[in-house]
Amino acid sequence: MTASSTASSGVFDDIVRSDSSLRRFLHGLPGVDQVGCEARAAGLGTRSIKTTSKAWAIDLAIRMVDLTTLEGQDTHGKVRALASKAMRPDPADPTCPATAAVCVYPDMVATAKQTLGDSGVHVAAVATAFPSGRAAMDIKLADTRDAVEAGADEIDMVIDRGAFLSGRYLDVHDEIAQVREACARPDGTSAHLKVIFETGELQTYDNVRRASWLAMMAGGHFIKTSTGKVQPAATLPVTLIMLEAVRDFRDQTGQMVGVKPAGGIKTTKDAIKYLVMVNEICGEDWLDPDWFRFGASTLLNDLLMQRTKMTTGRYSGPDYFTLD
Repeated sequence: MTASSTASSGVFDDIVRSDSSLRRFLHGLPGVDQVGCEARAAGLGTRSIKTTSKAWAIDLAIRMVDLTTLEGQDTHGKVRALASKAMRPDPADPTCPATAAVCVYPDMVATAKQTLGDSGVHVAAVATAFPSGRAAMDIKLADTRDAVEAGADEIDMVIDRGAFLSGRYLDVHDEIAQVREACARPDGTSAHLKVIFETGELQTYDNVRRASWLAMMAGGHFIKTSTGKVQPAATLPVTLIMLEAVRDFRDQTGQMVGVKPAGGIKTTKDAIKYLVMVNEICGEDWLDPDWFRFGASTLLNDLLMQRTKMTTGRYSGPDYFTLD
């Protein structure tokens, strides 16, 4: 994924030129049929997959995990342990794949980066006054730049939900665009930007669709459901709407944008439901850690237990793997 792969490249310049034109576009998007959306999500959630496919899906889901710790009591030791687990989720099985990333607060980026080295596991940092998003713009941008300078490969920002719900769409768009610019590095590369909606606060499915398009038009590399701090967090219907949005965005622009459900995804069964949905809505191109992630802290252990069961014929028990 390159920094230019999700830039709008002038396609939407006329639309984002004013509040009124942006509002017309967003409110002109097709409305979401709530009953139909929830029924389709429920139907996809009942799909079963064969044993060989399940083994493949478990390994893919592990590779898609952003192993996360975002607590006020986080320590450098905890972050180092989490980074080590991300690289070798099952120390007893070298065939077990690494996770996609470790997601931490900005002040822990350097510690995670030092531990991960050249392992290929990325460091993601939450920024822009996570999880509330309530801070002045200069503080949000400084928060982002600090994380990038410390070595963050990815930035997970939160949108201003108050501005969005008040209909100040251009303010939200411009904030995302400015944060993306703040992700730039001196060498001309850029940290990838994931835009968090906090869908549990957006009130309607139509708002989720509008937020998805708004973030993509502003240049977000990923759209993400939640901070994990507000309930409900990720749900299948909300993720379905976001997957439809990235599919339609590529149809219109030729540009791919990733999707990251986060919060409340705890079991292998849950993860497989999401993977089935990705395949059905977007197709195989999105079945890749570059384009789909799980924001999770407890999901990984269940994936590891199910993986051990499939390879050894017995469960290891929940205390076999480290608690995160």
